Formats: sequence, structure tokens, C-alpha cells
Amino acid sequence: MTRSETLFNRARQIIPGGVNSPVRAFKSVGGIPPFIASAQGACLTDVDGRTYIDYVGSWGPMIVGHAHPAVVAAIQAATARGTSFGAPTEAEVQLAEAIIDCMPAIEMVRLVNSGTEATMSALRLARAVTGRELIVKFTGCYHGHSDSLLVEAGSGAATFGVPSSPGVPRATAHSTLTLPYNDLPALQALLAQRGQEIAALIVEPVAGNMGCVLPLPGYLQGLRTACDQHGVLLILDEVMTGFRVARGGAQALYGIRPDLTTLGKVIGGGLPVGAYGGSRAIMEQISPAGPVYQAGTLSGNPLATAAGLATLEIISQPGFYETLEARSQRLTEGISWALTAAGIPHLGTRVGSMFGLFFTHRTRVDNFAEAAESDLNCFNRWFHGMLAAGIYLAPSQYETGFLSMAHDDAIIDRTIDAARAVAKGL
Repeated sequence: MTRSETLFNRARQIIPGGVNSPVRAFKSVGGIPPFIASAQGACLTDVDGRTYIDYVGSWGPMIVGHAHPAVVAAIQAATARGTSFGAPTEAEVQLAEAIIDCMPAIEMVRLVNSGTEATMSALRLARAVTGRELIVKFTGCYHGHSDSLLVEAGSGAATFGVPSSPGVPRATAHSTLTLPYNDLPALQALLAQRGQEIAALIVEPVAGNMGCVLPLPGYLQGLRTACDQHGVLLILDEVMTGFRVARGGAQALYGIRPDLTTLGKVIGGGLPVGAYGGSRAIMEQISPAGPVYQAGTLSGNPLATAAGLATLEIISQPGFYETLEARSQRLTEGISWALTAAGIPHLGTRVGSMFGLFFTHRTRVDNFAEAAESDLNCFNRWFHGMLAAGIYLAPSQYETGFLSMAHDDAIIDRTIDAARAVAKGL
């Protein structure tokens, strides 16, 4: 029995499912998850001494690679000064200034501890500002595990949400309406009927939790126009895309100005962090400047802000995103070539250094219903084949992969070689 198996068996006795976040359990793909002991650059090493090329990247934040010397040094220096104060620090101000510098739609920002906190707080603020109670989200988009966002669609194109987890009150779920992603007419019809009741629309500008699903041309611009017509706030959930697809996030890439933005992942450089921000007029409604309450003892803690500042400094260097774009294109084209050569139906998607792979005959995947048509058995064989070849991918058809700057040409070549070998056996 491997050490990972031993640890997983131990963990299942004392931790629900043996993990502290569900997807880590490999439930959708089967098997025992490797327990990670360390990481460096583009690679992970498990407790059994096996090394993997990592395309999960802690689910997005490790854009400069694991244990980057500058990030490690920043964290070590901050640790030596104290790990938490529960009081204001200069680094909080510096990180807020860095975020605002990159995203013109954000004039003021509040730091929190996670993406879930950021989206939950942004929705509370939107309801307070508009005096309305309903929220619109899109099926397949994930915005954290707060009650009002753990909903799924009913049978219609626009329905009241129903709880997708036990413990979520139906009354809470009923305050959230769900629509298909990339279906602008469905939104326009809903707003024409109930726009005066809707406080905000929240959307992943690039959906990263049904695989990597890109917005159709004009879709995000159409959301902005529709929201403006009905006094609805547009919230872009850039927890995943922020500083990942471009220095200014998806809103810079697609030219969209949201009312509120939620952030996480990259701005913490691998440590727990989140943020939400928007115009000064909206954000000054947050306590203590205004009446909308939100707080957090560890918000803006010195370790996370140090890691975030170091990471943002690295990604702001000239040529960073151009290099990452070229490497990401090389990887995804190489994998697609390997699968095509083996006669495996598939669709690869990518924006910046986020990528997805659907085992499907479709030439496009625009929403969750289409993503759900993928061949999950083929994905599972692909996943385990790549894992055996030393390539660590997200253990679900419906997750997104990520590159880092540490994925150089040699590492990408090794990945493509592995893909070629695994594809032949599918």
C-alpha cells in the first residue's frame, strides 16, 4: 500500500470523504488521490516520491509557478514580522492600489479571505444598493458555496432556483433565478418580465466550472446593455479569470466595465485571499463608511498581501502574458494534435492560460447542457492515463486547466509526448 493510500484511509476516518474540498477526493474519476508533499516550479511531488507536471496550479493562483523565490521571500519576510494583527497594515493599502491600477472599473476594493466571501459580500451589497432581492446566475457557473448561489435550474429556461445542496433553505434558493450561459435572448426575456425585482446578475466572464467555456462574441457586451436597461448591477466573478487571462482580467480582455468585480486566486499568490470592488459610490455603502455590514478578522492578512504583491509584481513585467499565451497555445495545440492523430473525438478550448478539453463530437460547447454531453468514461481513462504518465490534471471533466510561467518548452514537450502515448490507448 502506498503512503497516499494509507493517508487517504486515515483521512476518511476523521475528515468527511477524506478531503477538505470535494473535488480532491477523485470521486468523479475514481481512484486514490496522491497526497502532495511539496511543489516547485511546474511540478508536484507526492508523499511516495512521485513527481507530476501540474496543470491544476492550486486551481489557478500559481500563475508564476510553485514556490517562486520572490514570492517565498516575501512570505518569509512577512512571517518574521508577525502572521496576523487584526489591524490595518501598509501592505493592505498597497495591494488595493495594485488591484485598482490594473482594473479601471474598480475605484475602491475590500479584501476578504476567499472567493466565496467575495461573491457573497458583493451580492449583499448589490441588494442593498438597488433595494431589490432577486439575483440572476447561470447554470454551470460556480460562485462559491454560499446558500443563495448553491442552486440549479429547474426545467424551464428561466426558473426559480432550487437548492442543489441539503441545508440550503428553499426560501434562500428562491431568491436566485437561473438561466443558461451564453443565451442572451433568455436573459432579455427574463428582464423584460421581472427586471424591476432583480438586484444583480453574477457571471463568470469565462466559465471555468463546466470545463473552460468561452463567451460567445457579443455576449458579455449584451449582458452589460441588458443590465443598464433595467437598472440591474452586473457582477463579473473574476475569482478565476482575474489576472489570469490578462493583467486587467477578462473585463480588460473583452472590454466590459462591470458594476462590481470579485477576485481571488492570483491576488493571494497561493495564500487564502479574496476581494470585491467597484465604483466609489457603490463601495462606500460598505461598513464602516456605510450601512452594509461585512467583516473578517483575517481579511488582508500580512502573509496573503505579501504573496499577492510579489505575484502581481512578477506578472506586471514586460512580456509576461505574451510568453504565457504562446506556451499555452503550444500546449493545447499539441494535445489536440495527439488526440486527433489517435482518432479521438474532442474539443479543446482556451483563453489565455486557462484551457479545457471535452471528449465530444461537438464543434462548440457554449453552456453546461452541451458540456454534459461529453464522454465521461473517455475523460476518466484520459485522466488516469495522464496521471500514470506523470501529468497531473484536474480530476473532473468539468474543471479547467492552468499553465504557469514555470511551464517551459521542455515541460510542454514532455506533456505532449505523454498525451500522444495515452491517446493511442484510449
